[in-house]
Amino acid sequence: MGEETEGAGKGPGRRGIDRRTLLIGGAAAAAGSALLARDELGRLWWRLPGVVKRRAEGEVDAPGVQWVAASDYNWRRADRPDDYPIDRVVIHVVQGGYDTALRVFKDPSHGAAAHYVVRKDGHIAQMIRELDVAFHAGNKSWNERSIGIEHEGFVDKKSSFTDAMYAASARLTAGICRRYDFPVDRKHIVGHVEVPGTDHTDPGPHWDWDRYIRLVREARDRPERPTKKPVPGKS
Repeated sequence: MGEETEGAGKGPGRRGIDRRTLLIGGAAAAAGSALLARDELGRLWWRLPGVVKRRAEGEVDAPGVQWVAASDYNWRRADRPDDYPIDRVVIHVVQGGYDTALRVFKDPSHGAAAHYVVRKDGHIAQMIRELDVAFHAGNKSWNERSIGIEHEGFVDKKSSFTDAMYAASARLTAGICRRYDFPVDRKHIVGHVEVPGTDHTDPGPHWDWDRYIRLVREARDRPERPTKKPVPGKS
């Protein structure tokens, strides 16, 4: 018996595809492709040559933080949340000091950086704008949808995580959850170790998640302070 061919008879048991079905299917596929292409162009138009998205030098996204720019090689420009929705915060620990984090994130050969770095005394540096994609999670899709917060210290030293650090970091994360309207819970606020495909272990066993989530919730329920104008280089 020979195979059924495209356009064969239409009686019972025939599985051939007629010309009309092909044309309709092709038109639907073309329309879907056009919609996808238009959506992609809508997200990426500002990256075209000669189009520059408006940005203010030294502008910050959270109140009271200091602007310290990361190397351009450690992040890429975006237009979040318009092109990529933000629905995650990823908690990191440096395995070193605050100054070490700033130094490596300013190093173009490092290839990675977080949006924020939190010092033991609660001081925070913003190194990458929230609208941009930081190379911090080791996972492209997670980088596109998340904001990375680095904390100075070591995963095996509980003393690294001070009261001031917890409080400042919680206020920062609460503001992020409020700005992008996602829940304060362990699905949306995660450790680097929880990112799919990562080989990192931070923030480690001494990071007090129960305490941190409680502080974030408390901070989110309080009114948000207005963002102050940054003072470049002032800590």
